Amino acid sequence: MEDDLDRALAQVGPRLRELRRERETTLADLSAATGVSVSTLSRLESGARRPTLELLLPLAKAYGVTLDELVDAPPTGDPRVHLRPVTRNGMTMLPLTRRAGGIQAYKLVLPAGSGKREPDPQRHEGYEWLYVLNGRLRLVLGDRDLVLMPGEAAEFDTRVPHWFGAADDEPVEFLSLFGTQGERAHLRARTRPQDPPGRSASRSRQS
Repeated sequence: MEDDLDRALAQVGPRLRELRRERETTLADLSAATGVSVSTLSRLESGARRPTLELLLPLAKAYGVTLDELVDAPPTGDPRVHLRPVTRNGMTMLPLTRRAGGIQAYKLVLPAGSGKREPDPQRHEGYEWLYVLNGRLRLVLGDRDLVLMPGEAAEFDTRVPHWFGAADDEPVEFLSLFGTQGERAHLRARTRPQDPPGRSASRSRQS
């Protein structure tokens, strides 16, 4: 059994390098996403550093995979991709992207009444785009206190102090696109040739 464990751990390094290349990300981007130093990540990939649970957990989260996938456990026959939600301070966050670096996509659910708490605005590097699916989202942005309805969106530089919660006694669901390097999501409208005059189709682009 110990030999099997050693063989499994020996495959972690090549698997990590393969995942990083598939996601087209750099060691620096991965370090920023996980908090693990570039030198440690490099030694893990080369096999010079023995993988531990403390190192593998943030890597699995950054790549959107399970620990079984990192250690190349035998397949179970289930073809589905399992992106696991994370709950913090009552907020449930489901990652929708599977790569480190670049723009990250999430679905977030805030509990009812969370917007009634005293706002505690935070600031950090990056740029965020929000789109409300269900419920009413209270967004405190700098000196502005806004309520977004379903179908409404907001985008802002996250260096501006910001905070959000459910605006009333119903939970709120929304999508978030976040770029740690300040990438922005642009919405552009153009008229399709087959549309009657005055009608346009809205398309989103990432830059």
